[in-house]
Amino acid sequence: MTTRSPLATVQAQLDAYNARDIDALMDTYAPDAQQFALHGALLAQGHEQMRPRFLERFQEPDLHARLLSRTVLGNFVTDLELVTRNFPEGQGTLEMLCVYEVSEGRIVRASFAAGDKRLYPSPAA
Repeated sequence: MTTRSPLATVQAQLDAYNARDIDALMDTYAPDAQQFALHGALLAQGHEQMRPRFLERFQEPDLHARLLSRTVLGNFVTDLELVTRNFPEGQGTLEMLCVYEVSEGRIVRASFAAGDKRLYPSPAA
């Protein structure tokens, strides 16, 4: 069995996220993977906690993450993304810094830092 490189793993994760393919997305994470706020609290641990978080986000009709830059250093991959979201106040974007640690072709730890929310202007009435 061939193990995906850290770069291929994280790209598969981004592709699955944008396709809203929960099974492909979970396949990029180790069963006991952990997600954190960068330098902060544990957000989710394991597929059982991550799956519903992703499924909730997938309900947003305009959800899409666009890769702005990527750095690979050994088994760490850092992405800067511009994420389009449907916020309660309306559609907009936020920048997201994502730091992934990959082992044996799966993400074992991920940390996220979100930039400021930017709402799209409301259409003129």
